[in-house]
Amino acid sequence: MGKYVLGIDQSTQGTKALLFDEEGKLFCRSDLPHKQIVDNRGWVEHDPDEIYRNTVQVVKNLVEKAGIDKNELAAVGISNQRETAVCWEKETGKPVYNAIVWQCARGAAICEELEQQGYAPMIKEHTGLHLSPYFSAAKLAWIFRNVEGVKEQAQAGKIACGTVDSFLVHRLTGGKNFQTDYSNASRTQLFNIRTLKWDEEILALFGIDISCMAEVTDSDGDYGETDFEGFLEKPIPIRGVLGDSHGALFGQGCLKKGMIKATYGTGSSIMMNIGEKPVFTDLGVVTSLAWSMDGQVNYVLEGNINYTGAVITWLKDDVKLIASAAETDALAKAAAKEDHTYLVPAFSGLGAPYWDSRASAVLSGMTRTTGKAEIVRAALECIAYQITDIVHVMGEASGIEIGELRVDGGPTKNDYLMQFQSDQLGIPVRIPEAEELSGIGAAYAAGIALGIFDKKIFDKMSRTSYTSKLEEDVRRQRYEGWKDAVRMAMTK
Repeated sequence: MGKYVLGIDQSTQGTKALLFDEEGKLFCRSDLPHKQIVDNRGWVEHDPDEIYRNTVQVVKNLVEKAGIDKNELAAVGISNQRETAVCWEKETGKPVYNAIVWQCARGAAICEELEQQGYAPMIKEHTGLHLSPYFSAAKLAWIFRNVEGVKEQAQAGKIACGTVDSFLVHRLTGGKNFQTDYSNASRTQLFNIRTLKWDEEILALFGIDISCMAEVTDSDGDYGETDFEGFLEKPIPIRGVLGDSHGALFGQGCLKKGMIKATYGTGSSIMMNIGEKPVFTDLGVVTSLAWSMDGQVNYVLEGNINYTGAVITWLKDDVKLIASAAETDALAKAAAKEDHTYLVPAFSGLGAPYWDSRASAVLSGMTRTTGKAEIVRAALECIAYQITDIVHVMGEASGIEIGELRVDGGPTKNDYLMQFQSDQLGIPVRIPEAEELSGIGAAYAAGIALGIFDKKIFDKMSRTSYTSKLEEDVRRQRYEGWKDAVRMAMTK
């Protein structure tokens, strides 16, 4: 067996190939971007063929860059952008339309129809998800309704549809394997997370035949073999498939009930492993599957925030208070301690746990002495406050006392933000040295499945920790000020 495990992270902006050695250390990385196809309606698409070509090419680039013998590759794991929907011909692998990206809301009218017909409660009960064009179901339904010939081909059993992982597996295996994993299936809004099967009632509502859907396989299961279009002399097994946020949860080592991670990106995904039984709640977070490993599923609570890292981009590009994100740490530390400015970044409404799409952004609590440093600090703090909101809700919904928060993403390099996050939660915040947690999760799942790694590999991960330095009454007072500011922003 070879000594390197390959991780492919197919994300919204591009595709990364990651090479891990026998100790699980990231040895080398290569990236390729793909085109973002956005029209004047705000519809967002990707070219699935370009994504596939880039996946094959980025592996070739990685092997060349690393200077290794390609025959030393032992296995591959894949993490992918979730909810993005693809339809293609089963026989040829040719897409019938561009991939409709998770950011694209063109399926809103389809969801509104179903809501008016009274199906939203049933869909949430079966899938754990609020009826929304964010998920794959409405995107696939849009293709079936609007792309000529697709519905007829589907009825003849000639169409495959699903998330990006299933398209890549199908193409990488030369059409032999049409599979997806439990984590990706649970984000389509077509999978019943109680019965752990495609939900035929919901498929019928969206006008999708079950024959179009992939076989659902363990996240560390057998997805066939690939030689990357003849690049390898001998094909290697695909043994790990996870949606990107689920990959990050696994990569963070959040394998036990009650463990929780937050990914700080443009927005944020906060996920809590709630164990082998689902928890359903009306408190503003959704229930999904974490993964299925060795035939056993784990469930998660998840909350998604629209604006976290994007708030820093707003400071830089729109209001031009900073020239780079790196300036925010020093400015926040220099801000007047007695200032109580709050920013609620509801630029496109509020996501979890409030779900108020009509909310407006608010900057409140300013005085005559409030200046650039205080506003920048409020922008950083709103990131931590939003994540605190969701962690509190998850603790309440699950009845689990949360001992620490594991975090990843670019903003975790900000010392002020990380300390403030720990101060607000009153628990340690732990940051791994490694950055590519989604790809790590998929690669580790593959490596563990084949016995190359064992689960002790997570204990070897180097981490930086922040612990709370704030008194409880001060923490409570500041958080109450945040909740008052949120109430100003909300319309309901």
